[in-house]
Amino acid sequence: MIEVRDLHMHFGGFRAVDGASLSIKEGSITGLIGPNGAGKTSLFNCIAGVLTPTSGQVLFDGEDVTGLKPHQLFHKGILRTFQIAHEFSTMTVRENLMMVPANQCGETLWNAWFKRGQIAVEEAALREKADEVLEFLTISHIADEKAGNISGGQKKLVELGRTMMVDAKVVFLDEVGAGVNRTLLYTIADAIKRLNTERGYTFCMIEHDMEFIKMLCDPVIVMAAGQVMATGSAEDIMQNEQVIEAYLGTGIKNKEATEGLTKDAIPTSTTAEGTQ
Repeated sequence: MIEVRDLHMHFGGFRAVDGASLSIKEGSITGLIGPNGAGKTSLFNCIAGVLTPTSGQVLFDGEDVTGLKPHQLFHKGILRTFQIAHEFSTMTVRENLMMVPANQCGETLWNAWFKRGQIAVEEAALREKADEVLEFLTISHIADEKAGNISGGQKKLVELGRTMMVDAKVVFLDEVGAGVNRTLLYTIADAIKRLNTERGYTFCMIEHDMEFIKMLCDPVIVMAAGQVMATGSAEDIMQNEQVIEAYLGTGIKNKEATEGLTKDAIPTSTTAEGTQ
C-alpha cells in the first residue's frame, strides 16, 4: 500500500532521514520504533506531506505521492495524527468530529444564506455519524464536553474518531499512547484493533512503549540514524542485538558490563520523542 524508496530528509548538514526504504502492507498494523533522534517523526512528516523530502519517493498504491500536501493526501485517504492532540478546545467533542469532512455545504456564504435546508440535512447526517463514531470508541458520555476539558487519552481517542469521519485508508499514528494512563491505553488499543479488523484500516504507528507495540503491531520496523535497521515481529526485534545496541549503546556480547541487560532491555517506555 505504502512504499518508501531511498528517502532522504536533510536539514542543512543534518540528515534526519538518510536513505530509508520500507513498505507498509495493506491491512497491517505496522510499528515504527527507534531511539530518540532516529528520524521516525521526520519520516512520518515526509510521508504525510508535512515535509517535502530532499530526495526519494513515496508511493501509495503504486502512485507517486511524494511532496503532496496534507490536504491532498487527506482526499486520497492518508491521514496522520500527532503526538500532541490538535483539537478545537472551545468546541464540543461531537462538534470536533463534525468539522472533519471537507467541502461541507455551509462553508460558503451563498449556501449559508440560500441553502439553509440543505445545510440542516447535511448537519443532521454528520451529527448522526459523529454519534456512531463516539459510540464505537466508547466515549459517547463526553460528546457534549468541551474538547479542551477532556483528558489527554480521551483526546487521542477523538483523534482516532476524526479518521473515522472520512474514508481513511491508511492512518499514521504518532505516539498515540504517550502520556495516556493504562486503562485508556487499552481502550485505544482495542479501538485500533477493531478499526483494523472490522473496517479495514491500515495503520503505521510510532511508539516507545514496547508492550503497546507487542499488543498491536506486526511487523515492527526499527530506525536508527535516519535509516531502517531491522524489520520483523516484535519478539524478534526485542532479541535483536543490533536493536538493543542502538537503544542502549551496548550489545548482548557485552552484557556483563551492563547489569540486567536481557532480551527485554529495550525500554518498554521512554521519554517522548520530539521533532526530528
